[in-house]
Amino acid sequence: MKKSAAIRLAGAAGAIALGIMGLTGCSGGSGTSSAPAAVTFWGWAPGYADAVKAFNASHKDVKVTYQEVQPGSKGGYQKMLNAVTAGNAPCLAQVGYETLPSFAAQGALEDVASTAKADEKDFQPAAWKSVTIGDAVYGAPVDTGPMGLFYNKQLFDSLGLSAPTTWAEYKADAEKIHASDPTKFISSPYLDYDYAGLAWQTGAAWFGVDSDAWKVSLASDANLKIADYWQGLVSEGLISSAPMYDQAWYTGLGNGSIATVVGAVWQAGVIKGGAADGSGKWAVAPMPQWSAGDDQVGNAGGSATAVLKGCSDTKAAWEFAHWLSTDKTTFDTLVKKAGLYPAATGLADLPALTEGDAYFGGQKIFDVFAKAAPKVNPDWTWGPVMTKTAADLDDGLGKAWSGQGTIADALKTAQDKTIAELKKQGLKVSQ
Repeated sequence: MKKSAAIRLAGAAGAIALGIMGLTGCSGGSGTSSAPAAVTFWGWAPGYADAVKAFNASHKDVKVTYQEVQPGSKGGYQKMLNAVTAGNAPCLAQVGYETLPSFAAQGALEDVASTAKADEKDFQPAAWKSVTIGDAVYGAPVDTGPMGLFYNKQLFDSLGLSAPTTWAEYKADAEKIHASDPTKFISSPYLDYDYAGLAWQTGAAWFGVDSDAWKVSLASDANLKIADYWQGLVSEGLISSAPMYDQAWYTGLGNGSIATVVGAVWQAGVIKGGAADGSGKWAVAPMPQWSAGDDQVGNAGGSATAVLKGCSDTKAAWEFAHWLSTDKTTFDTLVKKAGLYPAATGLADLPALTEGDAYFGGQKIFDVFAKAAPKVNPDWTWGPVMTKTAADLDDGLGKAWSGQGTIADALKTAQDKTIAELKKQGLKVSQ
């Protein structure tokens, strides 16, 4: 969410873990009518409307009505929270993993563990962890964002370099690339959730739940190790000044002045769509490791079909949510239309995920991510005030990448401000 929710944060982390949600006074249950159960679903991903049509055509016991809303950060999340407060929310809604804990903290979600738990095996462990808090399950994982290394293979080849397998090799390559041409850089600044993926890889947690309280650890020793590494690249002038997703960034990707993007699977579509001049020059490799032989992967992005508080038929809601995430024909279309990468374990062989990509020199790039997805570190928890946490972190990171302050300082400031916000909202914090 880009602005504060209208609903006051209620209860503590322990209450969340126990699924004690009390905003609306509504409770979920199973419908008993012989008529088809009616479920309303709010979302915005391309392809969702077609998915609902396919479901309704093949299922007679549940009828789903789809309503497209603005993307979450552009008003969709606030609309959902307002509907929960008013007692007229849909049963299901598209909610990003990073936002789901804040919905839970505000009592806006329904715990469907009794219905959903049997299907846990159908999803990647890290994705399932992203829809749970304690023993509560708040939705079905849809997509996930396992990370890899997108790199300009033409540039690397011209310098006799291969894709780095460790972060030490990555830094050495950065130095060689910049030495060959001072207008070329290994990468560009990372902010909020893209930066989080770098921490996620090593299990450098930002949040955790300790009994009935939240733990905040953005400035932990593990996080400082990562911060100091990237700070070193900044200090040596090896990072481009072009912000990610800015036109200057796309230009750099296309002309070879930005050599890599350490990012999630969905970055393939971003790069292809914005840097046409790079076609045929790029390739994908596994994410570099901190120690040779390690096999850890970070994640950036992903969303769930969340069950909102007040849903009158949670079993019908789960039937559709699970189907949306696991039906092969439907998800193949979602890959093509929305660039989603499945959180379900049985969908890695979808036709859309097994084809070569001309932009990446004909490489079957999804093979890299199919191997990476099961290795995403499951020990990651998003906090309950991520909008503020991300905004405060970005403020500090933006300055640090440009040489004003440090990444370590940005993490410490964001941690302090997050703790203050949690206390302001009445949530317990474990010191």
